[in-house]
Amino acid sequence: MEIFFEWEERFLLFLQDSVRGPVLDRIMQFITSLGDGGFLAILACLVLILIPRFRKTGLTASLSLALDYLFLNLILKNLVARVRPYVLIEKLHLIAKEPSDYSFPSGHSGAAFAVASVLFLCMPRKVGIPAMALAALIAFSRLYLGAHFPTDVIGGVLLGCLTGWISWRLVWKRKNRK
Repeated sequence: MEIFFEWEERFLLFLQDSVRGPVLDRIMQFITSLGDGGFLAILACLVLILIPRFRKTGLTASLSLALDYLFLNLILKNLVARVRPYVLIEKLHLIAKEPSDYSFPSGHSGAAFAVASVLFLCMPRKVGIPAMALAALIAFSRLYLGAHFPTDVIGGVLLGCLTGWISWRLVWKRKNRK
């Protein structure tokens, strides 16, 4: 476990010391705010549900987001109870609002990928690829700001993609079995 923490600490300090800057700080704070409380993910689900042609995709994305919230926020975060990196790494400075929950897995990353993965699977590539790119930016912003360890973000991304795939299989593939 110590070897993981070591590379994670080095990576976060590298971002802080070599990549951060006033303009990029503001951009990353804005990008991370899109994931606050699942805001953008919930908004995307609602918009899709309201458009009859995309309702099935919206319902699939909503199921994925609900599963992600259940497993990530309610179960895994409390089970693992990992402390945030800025608490453990003395030299690391958080440049965002201090989160009130545990670190593993990243909720911003999970929610973003829970919806983006469904869009990637259900929509044309011109929608799916930008959705995945935005989800990746939200995930990276959590590292940049010092709010998560890299493995927290990786865990959130994997769980979000998994709930997206499971939801897609349940909603879109069920018809093929009949």
